[in-house]
Amino acid sequence: MTPPSSAAGLTDVPEASPAAAPDWFTAALAAPVEVGTVSVDGTDISYRAWGDSLASGLVLVHGGAAHARWWDHVAPMLAADRRVAAVDLSGHGDSGRRDHYSLDGWAREVVAVARAAGIADPPVIAGHSMGGFVALRAAGMYGTQLEGIVVIDSPVREVTPEDQAARQGRAFGPLRVYPSRDAAIARFRPMPDQPTLRYVREHVAATSIRAVDGGWSWKFDPAVFGRTQGTPQLLRQLDCRVALFHAEHGIVPPQTTELMYDSLGQLAPVIEIPAAGHHVMLDQPIALVTGIRTLLADWDHSSPARRS
Repeated sequence: MTPPSSAAGLTDVPEASPAAAPDWFTAALAAPVEVGTVSVDGTDISYRAWGDSLASGLVLVHGGAAHARWWDHVAPMLAADRRVAAVDLSGHGDSGRRDHYSLDGWAREVVAVARAAGIADPPVIAGHSMGGFVALRAAGMYGTQLEGIVVIDSPVREVTPEDQAARQGRAFGPLRVYPSRDAAIARFRPMPDQPTLRYVREHVAATSIRAVDGGWSWKFDPAVFGRTQGTPQLLRQLDCRVALFHAEHGIVPPQTTELMYDSLGQLAPVIEIPAAGHHVMLDQPIALVTGIRTLLADWDHSSPARRS
């Protein structure tokens, strides 16, 4: 692939954290962050980065209709000893749109962001929900160039709740325009809906909208739900480490996790986040950070298990 062009180094001004947010959350939003863009296949891809460049690194990939800022309160707590980047996949957040979206295209964007953000060593890619499909496809395309991937509550054998809602016309149709910013924020709901930490939900909602003609609307392109689905084929012949994170109250049934584990040669660690709904960063972010930190510390000091 031709090395992408990139622009980075702009310091972003964090938005004010919601009232009654705990100190750890306020500190995470205040952490220094760089905002950059990289051109991939003719489309500008936006990303955010924390920590020292030229360090080993981690790329965080959001789910369908989400964006990089779902990770704002998580990424700084993972950046103490590594470079962490969060990507806006094309059709999401502040990135450009395409005529067609695919897992292959999004995988190319993730790898391009790792390079553009200054990650020196083979990166770890962590993807949530649809982002887990992207991480798996990246592993299939670039396996030996990755340290590993983390798949967070991604039902590889089933349609994600976002895709299901879009297909059934319950959500993610033509973007509605709201008369005010507050009116748009008030309509924010994760799909599937679940209990969340209020201060996290308010921050994510406020960063999910943009000003448009006539008012405010969501940042994502509804066409992102027209792409091919994640299938069990994504689990085969991966040449990097894989870990599966399971939300206790998420959307991946235990039997699906077992099938994914078996398909990965029974070598992938399976880590459950207790009391978590599907959107783990919205209700159990500290537990999610603890799980990722522990996994990466083990990977830093161990050799990959090999399939027979």
